[in-house]
Amino acid sequence: MKLLVECSQKEQLYLDSIDGIILPLEGFSVESVLSFSMDEIKRIKRESHCEVFVKLNKNFMNEDIEDLKNILIELDQLKIDGVFFYDLAVLQIKKEMHLMLPLIWNQTHMVNNMKTCNYYHSKGVEYALVGKEITLEEIHEILEGTSMKIMVEVVSRPSVAFSKRSLITNYYHDLQKEGGNSLTVTEGVSNRSFRLLENEDGTSFFLDTITNGVGVIQDLYRWKTSYIVMREYGMESFFGELVHDTKDYIQKNCEDSSYVLKYQKLGDYTNFFFQKTIYRVKKNG
Repeated sequence: MKLLVECSQKEQLYLDSIDGIILPLEGFSVESVLSFSMDEIKRIKRESHCEVFVKLNKNFMNEDIEDLKNILIELDQLKIDGVFFYDLAVLQIKKEMHLMLPLIWNQTHMVNNMKTCNYYHSKGVEYALVGKEITLEEIHEILEGTSMKIMVEVVSRPSVAFSKRSLITNYYHDLQKEGGNSLTVTEGVSNRSFRLLENEDGTSFFLDTITNGVGVIQDLYRWKTSYIVMREYGMESFFGELVHDTKDYIQKNCEDSSYVLKYQKLGDYTNFFFQKTIYRVKKNG
């Protein structure tokens, strides 16, 4: 099992402590707090010894296709270790142009069962980042039932939604107030807080609570999960220590119980690892 991270500070990428890094490409990725130019990606690929994955996970318009083709050709020539994709245009272009780029199926809420994983694997997709809304038991079923290499996000302030609209700008415009590109809101039914970040591509929503999945890493290791993913956003003050300790934990076969005890400080929120999503029809009246 390998450790894959997505950072929120360009000046600290932890390249000596990790197995792989996720680099969102500027203008072609969403639901990230940081993006990188192609020149920056080239430099990191050239100078680092870890695996380099690039995120291209936005919906593409017709006018984007030629630029997307050129980007995929360039990444293929760089021998990038993998590309996260949402839009099926990425898969289609790879096939049409006979590119060798490994792809990671990253359609957020849709990556939730082994049959669909097997379908995409049959189409040449090597990896899948499973959705954050499924349980540990369901992840185990996927791992048992597919030949795909599976990635699981274990520690993060998870991204939960994205809108192409400039929601924060519109909000402050409606109030006739000056505002920035970030906002924290509380959803009325669940009473949960969310962080909103806006850029030229739209508005990303992040849960303002850390998902603490360090306690499931041992099971994921035992089940031969290919990668675990950690995202730095909101944990900048101690993320370097967390990454170092996690890598050490994996190298010791995930048997060091003091690691899990230490990171109880992240809180007891485990998202959907132990909680099934149940949909009920609400009766009128």
